[in-house]
Amino acid sequence: MSVPSQLHFYMDPNRCIGCQACVQACAECDTHKGTSMIHLEYVNRRESVQTVPVICMHCNSPTCAEVCPADAIKRTEDGVVQTARKERCIACNNCVLACPFGVPKMKSELKLMMKCDMCYDRTSEGKKPMCASVCPSQALFFGTAEEIERLRPRSRPINEFRFGRQVIDTKVFMMVPRESPESTLHVTRGLERAKPSEPDLMMDNLFMEEL
Repeated sequence: MSVPSQLHFYMDPNRCIGCQACVQACAECDTHKGTSMIHLEYVNRRESVQTVPVICMHCNSPTCAEVCPADAIKRTEDGVVQTARKERCIACNNCVLACPFGVPKMKSELKLMMKCDMCYDRTSEGKKPMCASVCPSQALFFGTAEEIERLRPRSRPINEFRFGRQVIDTKVFMMVPRESPESTLHVTRGLERAKPSEPDLMMDNLFMEEL
């Protein structure tokens, strides 16, 4: 099975309304019932209630898999980085520490790293991920490039992120204003400007600097 090549996953942080529908729906996925692979973060909790969903970006060169000493994290041929394989995962936390997006979560009670796998059992058959199927504001959207172009005429997708000298290409696209001149989201540029006493600004800069 493979995700149909014409279908893509898009995330638009500005549309998130913090309803938690994606979190609840993710927990109902057939492959990991009861455990959500998505969590919401506050952009700048001190000044706003604005939230943003944190999902796996499915990097083309996944750092989580590269640092796994047990080879427990696999990437499918169509670019979906899957959750750790239980029979291989040694709960070392390497992937948790290495992911620049802060996605993998160690489930201590299971001694297993679990993360979003883009509902591979669904998307490989052309169905929407659980989160995208219930998101009322379409902050999470699964569809074709033509659909997103028609629905978001004032936005455009980006899937290249810069962390210092490292550039990461992802399977998941982030929506930014169409007039934004850059083709890469410079994540650490904003982080370097944040004061040590202002940790909330890190999420603000990570997702919203270019928006």
